[in-house]
Amino acid sequence: MSENNQDKGRRSFIKKSVAGLAGATILPSVIKGEEKKEKPVLIHRTLGKTGIKVPIVSMGVMNAENPKLVEAALDAGITHLDTAWYYQRGKNEEMVGQVVKGRPRDSFVIATKIWEPRDRKTGLFPKDAKTETFMEKFETSMKRLGLEYVDILYLHNISNKDAMLFEPYVKAMQKLKQQGRIKHIGVSTHSNEAEIIRAAADSGIYEVVLTAYSYRQLHVKEVEKAAAYAAAKGLGIVGMKAIAGMGSYAGGRKPSADPKLALKWALQNENFHTNIPGFTTFDQLYDDVSVMKNLRLTPAELRSLEKDKKLASNYCQQCEQCMGQCKKGVPIPDMMRSYMYAYSYRNMTAARETLDLVDTKKLPCTDCKVCTVKCAVGFNVKDKILDIARIKDVPQEFLV
Repeated sequence: MSENNQDKGRRSFIKKSVAGLAGATILPSVIKGEEKKEKPVLIHRTLGKTGIKVPIVSMGVMNAENPKLVEAALDAGITHLDTAWYYQRGKNEEMVGQVVKGRPRDSFVIATKIWEPRDRKTGLFPKDAKTETFMEKFETSMKRLGLEYVDILYLHNISNKDAMLFEPYVKAMQKLKQQGRIKHIGVSTHSNEAEIIRAAADSGIYEVVLTAYSYRQLHVKEVEKAAAYAAAKGLGIVGMKAIAGMGSYAGGRKPSADPKLALKWALQNENFHTNIPGFTTFDQLYDDVSVMKNLRLTPAELRSLEKDKKLASNYCQQCEQCMGQCKKGVPIPDMMRSYMYAYSYRNMTAARETLDLVDTKKLPCTDCKVCTVKCAVGFNVKDKILDIARIKDVPQEFLV
């Protein structure tokens, strides 16, 4: 297809989506103005033993603010929406709730997440942590979503298997499942992924894991082996971070590969049952749906991804290799994650919310003449920390 025709197709898609075109017959061929209507090219996989059948491309709603975009995704057949209690300070769940209101409950799959404070160094929850705040957050999520149940509830951002098995929160989720208010218990992880995936599969508790998985991942082979092990045991596996911050590179460089190729790369692994790219525009929705027409990567495309891996990006892999290096105890992974949200995702709210979890009143970086931290992916840690810390000076209402 010529570039001109493709542009016309995208404009048509945008026009129809904004108008709220209903039905699951919105498809590349229709979008592009062809007379013959066809069903979308959607590939489905079953989310482990949950029995939930989902397209391999789902929607991470975290950065989305336009309800028409979410409506268009559902109308295009992307039935699985992933949100969280704290995304956009609750407005994200509220938007999702408004979008699905009135739709048949069996026509969509909703996942949300609850994050609870833990020790930033060990990843463990305080021993005296209670279930009350956890349950309060869940009740708030349900009120925002306007649902009687969610399909998946994740214990969010776990990097330690002992934290994953923290009894008060495990019992709370099991009780909610018994009550029918959640269908399946899940855990999400951005770091130490391989260990968490295996532990979830062996737990007898968790049914779904949401994990980072990308072509740039430092320990990708270990993650793939863990996913194969877990999938064989029936764990549902959802991938995230597939594009790995390709929107912004150090020094203002542009990616050397099309971001669609990164998504294709992740979708080829059938042990990952779906992926939740965070598209925020109708163009990106169009691209992500079109990826399912052909998952094959040519040798030239694979070479472009390999070339792209060598570019210095703003994507922090949360490998935590920096944790013991800072003599002043600065929570570097949190600071780098905030920087990534600001400069790669252009999500200043998420950047600020991440920083709000740590104490940045007096950063010792200002007193260090030489930073002793050696980042695994080559970040200039001190410069990034001092840069992103400035967001704390911006009033919160300016970031919503």
